[in-house]
Amino acid sequence: MGGLQIEVDPAEVGFDPGRLDRLDGHFARYVDDKKLAGWLLTVARHGKLAHVSSHGQRDIEAGLPVEPDTLWRIYSMTKPITSVAAMMLYEEGGFELTDPVYRYIPSFRDVRVFAGGSDVSYKTVPATEPIRIWHLLSHTSGLTYGFMRNHPVDAIYRASGFEWGSPRGADLAAVCDVFASLPLLFQPGSEWSYSVATDVLGRVVEVVSGQRLDEFFAERICGPLGMTDTSFWVGPADASRLAALYNRSPEDGTLARLDSMGKAALREPAYLSGGGGLVSSAADYHRFTEMLLHRPDSPAGELDGVRLLSPRTVAYMASNHLPGGADLETFGRPLYAETSYAGVGFGLGFAVVVDPVASKSLGSAGEFHWGGAASTAFWVDPAEQLTVAFFTQFMPSSAYPIRSQLRQLVYQALAG
Repeated sequence: MGGLQIEVDPAEVGFDPGRLDRLDGHFARYVDDKKLAGWLLTVARHGKLAHVSSHGQRDIEAGLPVEPDTLWRIYSMTKPITSVAAMMLYEEGGFELTDPVYRYIPSFRDVRVFAGGSDVSYKTVPATEPIRIWHLLSHTSGLTYGFMRNHPVDAIYRASGFEWGSPRGADLAAVCDVFASLPLLFQPGSEWSYSVATDVLGRVVEVVSGQRLDEFFAERICGPLGMTDTSFWVGPADASRLAALYNRSPEDGTLARLDSMGKAALREPAYLSGGGGLVSSAADYHRFTEMLLHRPDSPAGELDGVRLLSPRTVAYMASNHLPGGADLETFGRPLYAETSYAGVGFGLGFAVVVDPVASKSLGSAGEFHWGGAASTAFWVDPAEQLTVAFFTQFMPSSAYPIRSQLRQLVYQALAG
């Protein structure tokens, strides 16, 4: 069963089983209407899996169904794992959050900020302060993503080979040096913008630990937690377990296989992307989210006797770090998003719900979450002792309101 056995009757942990069925029916229609190929969902409360369901196929063309051990490209759900890795080193005194990044990656010493013009002819000014470690963790560094398509700097990233990938053969150290040479969107710490910051953070992890990022993950996080299916690529023995990646055909609107991106997960990468490079299983990511959940019998940062972080550090990461307690709606840059930024702040590696009323969500204050480019999503709700994760392989994640609908359907099923 891929490590996904239901561990408790849903009613025993406060779920109405009939209302939980609404979840499966609603998302089954996404498959029946040919919007998604297939999906898998996990819902746990009080540390026990109460609901596991799936529907559809992991590979339409091969006729293979979604199974408990299916492997998924989790893309930006890699970011919380990299953030945890960094904070483990922080707890060991490896760096301070206020340290300049150039202390670990010298090319970041003299970064410059875009000051007008176009992507082919532009002006820059010196950064008024260095990018610091906490800027990387909170996405306030001024770095960006080439796929954003909102600003001339995004186009500069694309021209440098960074849209949904990186220049062939470049490793993480080389890629970070290129990022350092490109202009920043804004002065560090002055705004929020989603970016390659967590990739740079992954390089900091390498420098401080003296290990490659994949080695650190395997030795310090995945191995101890029993996350045996989480890695930067899928070898031949497990290739059939990997779900195919899909988008929508511009010609007729049908599901179209996206092998041009999807097959990258079948090759060992030169560039270990701490921002989006991992493949994982639902069972593995469930263990990761349970480690982050604070429970009376098992304080956050620990699972099955294995402690990665102190409860205080997890709580600190899951606090809103935006200046003045601002939310992403007021402090962030406008960009495509499938959920509201109102009432949502950002911590160190996660978005954080500050005000559920403002966010128009049934969630709880203090809930923290993130998702991936192929429409995967997770959240941890300490107030309700709840962890939820959803896996599918459809791009872009902004195409359907999967994440907001998932929240409303999970929370309406809580009856006690």
